[in-house]
Amino acid sequence: MNGLKQMWERLTGMLSGTVFESIVQLATRIALAGIFWRSYKTKVVEDTLLQIDETQYFIFENEFSGLPIPTDLAVPMATYAEFFFPILLVLGLFTRFSALALMIMAMVIQLFVFPDAAHFFGWAITVLALGGFLLSRGAGLFSLDALLAKFAGSKAE
Repeated sequence: MNGLKQMWERLTGMLSGTVFESIVQLATRIALAGIFWRSYKTKVVEDTLLQIDETQYFIFENEFSGLPIPTDLAVPMATYAEFFFPILLVLGLFTRFSALALMIMAMVIQLFVFPDAAHFFGWAITVLALGGFLLSRGAGLFSLDALLAKFAGSKAE
């Protein structure tokens, strides 16, 4: 029984270490980025980076009519946010800010685009959980935030 206890303590010690946590933080950054990157890809003309597909204006105007900002502003804001913040997350640069921005975006979508409460327990809660983890724990060792913190002489990343 002592051997099993020691093995368990070794395993939990390893899993609660900085390296394993940083791997999880990297995976979380990639997962959160992926959600918004896939949405970004539906908003731009194929094989372009930032050329917004004109149909997005029609979709936002007719299907997302609950948004509190004009369509001409909402479409580029959503498109550029879904482009830049995922890139920053994957790089681990300004991770907490990017995670917060995407969490706010998810809440705006939840409240104004899909206000049906049943949707909240779908993708929005996933975004909030992933983003909340990154807000509370940061980007981890495998990030530009950690590299910048190291050069700045700070422990925070």
